[in-house]
Amino acid sequence: MTSLFDLSGKVAIVTGASRGIGQAIAERLAEAGAKVVLSSRKQDGLDPVAEDIRAKGGEALAVAAHNGSKEALQALAQAAANAYGRIDILVNNAATNPHFGTLLDAEDSMWQKTIEVNIMGNVWLTQAVVPHMRTVGGGKIVNIASINGLRPGKMQGIYSMTKAAVISLTQTLAMELASDNIQVNAVAPGLIKTKFARVIWENETLLDEIVRRTPAGRIGEPDEIAGIALYLASPASAYATGQVFVVDGGVTIPTI
Repeated sequence: MTSLFDLSGKVAIVTGASRGIGQAIAERLAEAGAKVVLSSRKQDGLDPVAEDIRAKGGEALAVAAHNGSKEALQALAQAAANAYGRIDILVNNAATNPHFGTLLDAEDSMWQKTIEVNIMGNVWLTQAVVPHMRTVGGGKIVNIASINGLRPGKMQGIYSMTKAAVISLTQTLAMELASDNIQVNAVAPGLIKTKFARVIWENETLLDEIVRRTPAGRIGEPDEIAGIALYLASPASAYATGQVFVVDGGVTIPTI
């Protein structure tokens, strides 16, 4: 591990860390030397991930917190600060996608839940964490968006709109926090083989269509998102801010 990617002495919060992309990111940050605070809705999903990180020589704290609860996210930030004395890195990964269908058929409750978790949760946790980053002279915020935030996914309109908002939030925060030496960037994954996206990749018709349009000829794995997140959380990305890093096997390459 070169110094460019060395996170020794840093403290990172990763939401949605009990499985999938969040788990992969948490594991890679821990490998790079960060003390990792893992969060998701259920404690019993977090504990095995934290135990595995510790078994490999890392340091991890598991704190259950619903990403749609401002109070829970404030408590999460405080728990991280109480345990480790600082917060340097925030990975806003937790998200929900309860409605698979057209926009006009969606119940108001689906809109409200998706907006609350995917947008407001990121805002609330960022609000809670930034004062700690300012105290230590800077920090890194990595928001996990989606290529659906760049162009809408079929039958995923509400989710796509919230991910577009995450990209806009990233750009605005990057401007507002640059003077605090806090870099804010977003990662936009394509289809990744996670439980979260199972409704898509277990549908053979949908999967075949996506793979056909993907130059890499396959969908991605969670760990293939962790590398870019590590870059954005590390000193290597000190001059990158307000950017969207697409990791999608080439599916969004413009074609004639």
